[in-house]
Amino acid sequence: MIMSNEKTTIARPAEGKLGIMLVGCGAVATTFMTGVFMTRKGLAKPIGSMTQYDKIRVGKGADKRYLHYSDIVPMARLEDIIFGTWDVYPQNAYQAAIYAEVLKEKDINPVREELEKVIPMKAAFDKNYAKRLDGDNVKQGLTRWEMVEALRDDIRSFKEKNHCDRIVVLWAASTEIYVPYFEPVHSQLEALEQAMRDDDREHVAPSMCYAYAALREGAPFIMGAPNTTVDIPAMWQLAEETRMPIAGKDFKTGQTLVKSGFAPIIGTRCLGLNGWFSTNILGNRDGLVLDDPDNFRTKEVSKLSTLETILKPETQPDLYTGYTHKVRIEYYPPRNDNKEGWDNIDIFGWMGYPMQVKINFLCRDSILAAPLLLDLALLTDLAARAGRFGIQRFLSFFLKSPMHDFTQGEEPINNLYQQYTMLKNAIREMGGYEADEEID
Repeated sequence: MIMSNEKTTIARPAEGKLGIMLVGCGAVATTFMTGVFMTRKGLAKPIGSMTQYDKIRVGKGADKRYLHYSDIVPMARLEDIIFGTWDVYPQNAYQAAIYAEVLKEKDINPVREELEKVIPMKAAFDKNYAKRLDGDNVKQGLTRWEMVEALRDDIRSFKEKNHCDRIVVLWAASTEIYVPYFEPVHSQLEALEQAMRDDDREHVAPSMCYAYAALREGAPFIMGAPNTTVDIPAMWQLAEETRMPIAGKDFKTGQTLVKSGFAPIIGTRCLGLNGWFSTNILGNRDGLVLDDPDNFRTKEVSKLSTLETILKPETQPDLYTGYTHKVRIEYYPPRNDNKEGWDNIDIFGWMGYPMQVKINFLCRDSILAAPLLLDLALLTDLAARAGRFGIQRFLSFFLKSPMHDFTQGEEPINNLYQQYTMLKNAIREMGGYEADEEID
């Protein structure tokens, strides 16, 4: 055990510039960038960001202290972040932020100059994976392997041009159509690479090209959509070979955040569940893409996975056998980025008598997502400097459908409070303290 007065940080210092390369320059990405730029000027506060506000207890008894993350581990500073993007639309980040209509112009214009400098590189894009998008800022006529090589060149060029010490690549683009696990391609790295060389467009999504390129270039990769991109053994092998962290999938913003926090209340109180129906209306570009059934299927799989690992019939058959769980998303343009979620929860209590819980969450999708991008980028960079590689389970707190080794029967942890314990323990460990909380 390392006592607090003997602390030895295991992560390398956060020296130099950190390049955060975002796949997608839409509402979420531009809200994130604008907030960072405004915070750096002292014109806004990064509310919602764990890395900027949360405090963790380290030590016990007389040695107990509550410290910000940056006082425990060497976090990259906001002043050292350089942004880059890829997008199917050529508009710079300022134009994209105005178009998205998430933030008011008065909250964008003070950093107009910084945003205008962020000009999207051409995207590695396949319209079959997002039929509702029609942008022309794309790399034309490339095979999957050529996509990889072009993206690797983009990363190298960006890093050199901006004098970045480190790079993190983060997917903040739309949800692709569902790509189910296909063992002949996805189980081995060599098979995935061969499929890329063979231009297998059915089993190799464009997002996989981004992830592969990032990892080969020594950059951690974060999947912010429910795409199966890095949730396959071939990518785990690549992350191990390159000793790079990977994290995913799907930012946990509104309804699933509520679900992962409220479901443990039902379970801890030993109440029964008959059914949980969730529906959303959303009008931004993400909602447009999800209006296609093939793309919605990817999101549905992600959102449905949360409840089943928290309220399990095999542990409490009297309480959770045979409950119904449904999720719906409706594209409704008038709402734009202002998402509304309704949850109807049918529970039962003493002697089986029924009750209901109804939750109506009127949220702003990008406002909730922006701090997650910051936290995931900074914590993944930290993990890389601490020598952590492969699936970063401690980042499950930020994600709807946390990655896990399904080939070994592992179940993801979706209980929000258990996820928070994992996060705190990882920060303690990387700061040289004892990971002193247990997950019950």
